[in-house]
Amino acid sequence: MKKIYFDHNATTPVHEDVAEAMMPFLKDDWGNPSSIHWAGRGPRKGVEDAREKVAALLNCNTAEIIFTGSGTESDNHAIKGIAWANKSKGNHIITSKVEHPAVINTCKQLAKEGFETTYLGVDSNGLVDIDELKKAVTPKTILITVMYANNETGVVSPINEIGAFAKERGVTFHTDAVQAVGKVPIDLQKLNVDLLSLSGHKLYGPKGIAALFVKRGVRLVPLVTGGHQERNRRGGTENVPGIVGLGKAAEIALKDMEKETAHLTALRQRLERGMAEKVPHITINGHPEKRLPNTANISFEFVEGESLLLNLDMKGIAASSGSACTSGSLEPSHVLVAMGIPVELTHGSVRFSLGRANTADDVDYLLEVMPPIVEKMRSMSPLYAGAK
Repeated sequence: MKKIYFDHNATTPVHEDVAEAMMPFLKDDWGNPSSIHWAGRGPRKGVEDAREKVAALLNCNTAEIIFTGSGTESDNHAIKGIAWANKSKGNHIITSKVEHPAVINTCKQLAKEGFETTYLGVDSNGLVDIDELKKAVTPKTILITVMYANNETGVVSPINEIGAFAKERGVTFHTDAVQAVGKVPIDLQKLNVDLLSLSGHKLYGPKGIAALFVKRGVRLVPLVTGGHQERNRRGGTENVPGIVGLGKAAEIALKDMEKETAHLTALRQRLERGMAEKVPHITINGHPEKRLPNTANISFEFVEGESLLLNLDMKGIAASSGSACTSGSLEPSHVLVAMGIPVELTHGSVRFSLGRANTADDVDYLLEVMPPIVEKMRSMSPLYAGAK
């Protein structure tokens, strides 16, 4: 049976060059990078070389990169760190209704400490309402946090506009760019972003390693306290192999981005056009243009998304009903609900997120097996019988 992976927004396979770059730090250069003797010098160089590569991908200063353990930790560090550092100035945070749980649940947790959060709505295309954002800011607003690209729909937020407004009002701006880094160009010399989260396993690096960009001059209370690692900003012995892997993944992403963007855009368009031609009663969710090149979120009317995924799995196709972090939840996608999509359609939604190894043949195989699966499932629905 074929095995085709269309779930790259959940995680990506480790690039073979990334794995190769990591191996010396698992075998030979195994020392503690904080040690001043010979065993620590190789690992320290590996960490700092990786920091340069991540900074190059984002076009920022190496001193502005903090290595963390996950994208979730980076989001927590940014949001809690700013909240704690500025609680004497205000207690108001602004975010959106379509954020990753790492952001939404962190804001909910801060509510127990007296912080208040405004959750911005989005339009039917999944874009944040800028006018609503402007009205939401108060003298007590200390942080705006809006994701760069949505993990479920791939919709890319108007980061330039949000950042410019935040700067104008003197409010710190954080963006969860976990899904965007490595897929779209990000130039922090041009964007008004104060903090940015990214994660290694979303761009063909290893799991358990991530980074947080903190613009020079931004005051941030550490999330993880301990030793003096990461310039006193994140305690704990560095995950050297993971950091080296993230650095290599960033280097590859910077080199291959233009080529990969063209490749993935063509595949996504092939998938969406083919699905629209072969399967009736579907809706493609998200802005038609302001979207990641690799992400297609499609609602199949009169069917249940989880059942679709199980049937696709039996054909060797791996896809998702949304965020891997909400897998197992019976609740409808909070992202699609916020976009105004009816609940019954949210339950019939599937996310196909393409990757560098996918081919046109992979897409064509999906387009071959999907119509009969959908038709079989719809044949059992009395609602579909009335719609035909």
